[in-house]
Amino acid sequence: MSENAIPLSGPLFQADPMRAYRDMRRDHGPVAPVVLEGGIPAWLIIGYREVHQVATDPVLFSRDSELWNQWENIPDDWPMRPMIGRGQPSILYTVGERHTVRAAMISNALEAVDPFALKRYAEEFADELIDRFCASGRTDIIADYSALLPARVLAKIFGFGDEVIAPLVGAINDLVNGNERAFDGVQFLGSSMHQLLTDKHAESGDDVVTRMLQEPSGFTDEEIIEDLMVMMTAGHQPTADWMGNSLRLMLTDDRFAASLSGGRHSVAEAMNEVLWEDTPTQNVAGRWASRDTHLGGRHIRAGDLLVLGIAAANSDPQVRTDGFTLTGGNNAFLSFGHGEHRCPFPAQETAEVIARTGIEVLLDRLPDMDLAVPADQLTPRPSPWLRGLTELPVRFTPTPALGGQK
Repeated sequence: MSENAIPLSGPLFQADPMRAYRDMRRDHGPVAPVVLEGGIPAWLIIGYREVHQVATDPVLFSRDSELWNQWENIPDDWPMRPMIGRGQPSILYTVGERHTVRAAMISNALEAVDPFALKRYAEEFADELIDRFCASGRTDIIADYSALLPARVLAKIFGFGDEVIAPLVGAINDLVNGNERAFDGVQFLGSSMHQLLTDKHAESGDDVVTRMLQEPSGFTDEEIIEDLMVMMTAGHQPTADWMGNSLRLMLTDDRFAASLSGGRHSVAEAMNEVLWEDTPTQNVAGRWASRDTHLGGRHIRAGDLLVLGIAAANSDPQVRTDGFTLTGGNNAFLSFGHGEHRCPFPAQETAEVIARTGIEVLLDRLPDMDLAVPADQLTPRPSPWLRGLTELPVRFTPTPALGGQK
């Protein structure tokens, strides 16, 4: 690994990640040496074609974390252990035919969700959340809305009862925020999923968990619980950030001002632009080289960790020759990944319905919503992995709560 390896953290990644990626591309090309927390070496793949190549070749660039040549240097309390699991029986680290079957089980369970019911749940939960603050004239969209909505809808379609949803959402946010309650959040999420499977074994329903249990694929309850935890956390936080980043764009860019009076086309455009320019999933760890190879002019050793630079690849000037031109309806971004380990298409559709419905309902209810602070005071979370705001304070004309009545 190069002596010029770059720490994959720091204020530049928080304040201006696109500049960080441009500097890395200038100095290192499409594959840059980086160090993770604790001085652990890795490669950050920032070229679009190189990310595409790595994601498309699951044999040479495996998802099997057991291949990692750094495990002997990884302490038990390493902060990134939750992101790079070892011996974790979830779909994230399953490879080959077993992964294909497992991915099909998840896709089938999500694809069978009634799209009208999904949108109705999103609308009902959105209205319920807005009712809590609509009379005050001010709120923080992140804490009071976008950080709560996706997990609520996902919990509903998974089959959780209404009484479990609120504490479950709190546990998920504790987990993804990595605060002092993160371990308790993981424990609560795991125990809740275990209880849900027990309940569905006893009495099935029209829900995602029941359909996964009915798949004749031979997966154990432990494997299904692990997959449900991945589905819940991976489905919640990026969707919440997608909502927050899209609303930030609409509230700070004059091109989207008309949408604040209910324009639907502008909502879709803002969401698409965010996936190109400000994607919630910035970097993904990872893939592991199964043998010595070369990539982007670099010698990659067997067992090296490769981090997929999704945001950097989306802005690669080799494929974005008109880098400052808006991408419109072009969906060639890598924000949902690529290859056999990409986000399943039904999961993408679910996230889009939740995010778009949440934004539309908010704009319908609070049409004169505006930023309550200068735009330059909006602060992203200090993370090189997920891109989202710490808060999005807004003000609006107070309106009465619907109270369940439309």
